[in-house]
Amino acid sequence: MGLFDKLKQGLTKTTNLLKTDVRDLFKGQGRLVDEAFLDELFETLVKTDMGVQAADETVDDIRTAFRGRVVEMTDVLDAIKTKLKSLMTQDANPVKFASSGPTVIMVAGVNGCGKTTSIAKLAKMFVDDGKSIVLGAADTFRAAAVEQLTIWAGRLGAEIVTGPQGCDPASVAHKAAARAIETGAQVCIVDTAGRLQTQQNLMQELTKIHRVLGKQIPEAPHEVILVLDATTGQNGISQAKHFTDAVNCTGIILAKLDGTAKGGVVVAIRRQVGLPVKYIGVGEKAEDLALFEPEPFVEALFEDVTLDEP
Repeated sequence: MGLFDKLKQGLTKTTNLLKTDVRDLFKGQGRLVDEAFLDELFETLVKTDMGVQAADETVDDIRTAFRGRVVEMTDVLDAIKTKLKSLMTQDANPVKFASSGPTVIMVAGVNGCGKTTSIAKLAKMFVDDGKSIVLGAADTFRAAAVEQLTIWAGRLGAEIVTGPQGCDPASVAHKAAARAIETGAQVCIVDTAGRLQTQQNLMQELTKIHRVLGKQIPEAPHEVILVLDATTGQNGISQAKHFTDAVNCTGIILAKLDGTAKGGVVVAIRRQVGLPVKYIGVGEKAEDLALFEPEPFVEALFEDVTLDEP
């Protein structure tokens, strides 16, 4: 399955929502762009969880371009797509690799966000690209998390470093980085315990892991990726801000996008947080991780939005 097809699959629920609401906006062949129409359009956009700010800006563009005119659906959709692509513009470089030695990627997120599965998907992507991987299971509080990551490591042919349950997570991160140096591994991915952004002691633990990695390998961690659950919608904005304050996140993996109609949350994240969305989870399989690029994402979002549906 190609990237565009994966995006379409992952955005099915959001697209179905748009199909229904956009068809309601354009029951005939054309529609007068007046305030009633603009209000309805605003409500439709907000339902995707793109946020009030982005929806407002998009509606303002439609108002400026078409107010008082009778327009076809394609005219409005083209204008919306152009606006959304501009709102989500970001650096096209997904991962910053170390100039020498292992590239260290630290992964954070709240409990249940899909973090461990996202790490497995990320690791598979690197393995498929011919890179050697060491995984650090620094979520030492949950035996199930270590077990799950160990199973994935076995499937992917990646080495994994673990520690006794309840041990200092920073010590496991330290051992994982040391093992990556020792074996000449190209990438070291360090898992961390899932936590709420309001748990200050656990957030301080993240800061400690970050500091330990930096002392061991210059400029490490090279990436601090926050995994957000797309089904939480706007709640992800608060998470992103708190985690970034603690460990200076460099990007986001948006997991479980296929399980929600809130695909527009990508727009809100880019608009309100400013962190790049590096990858999106579009299914449950190890290969269901798609590189995030605004243009194909927006095109996939509106791919099947037509008036031809029954």
